[in-house]
Amino acid sequence: MPGGPGSGPGATTGAGAKPDRPSKPPGSGSTPSAPGTPKPGGGGGTTSPPPAAKPTPPPTPAALKLSAPQRAPADKRWCEKVTVEFRNTGGTPARSGTITFATHIIGALGVDWATIRSSQPLPAPIAAGATKSQTYTVCLESWRVPMGMRVETQDVSAVWE
Repeated sequence: MPGGPGSGPGATTGAGAKPDRPSKPPGSGSTPSAPGTPKPGGGGGTTSPPPAAKPTPPPTPAALKLSAPQRAPADKRWCEKVTVEFRNTGGTPARSGTITFATHIIGALGVDWATIRSSQPLPAPIAAGATKSQTYTVCLESWRVPMGMRVETQDVSAVWE
């Protein structure tokens, strides 16, 4: 009887009637995915967004490498011309700083009598990846270097910002 009780989509009457509930209890098997939902592992026709560009890392701080001091005589026995090369291997400029000289007082027989430290400003700024060379006149007090003695600047170090 059309339109009567039990009639509707999927309803049948008679010996081959199907129950209104599914034959498996809920949660006991795989459930079909909804239409238009991509299936795991399958193409599904959807595209993923392009990968985001990697942000550039912040630049590394300035890192100065100093050459060995190149010495030359000056016009006074207690002075010396010292050339140093500064290489900035960091990612930012060295904006300021000081270089420290370790100047040895050497006697006539080669005895190292004393080491005097003195400082001067760096030739700043030194750009990232750049190399600068600077010649300094390093002098000690004249009374520290008696006749027959000489000065030798053997070591240099630097601090910078």
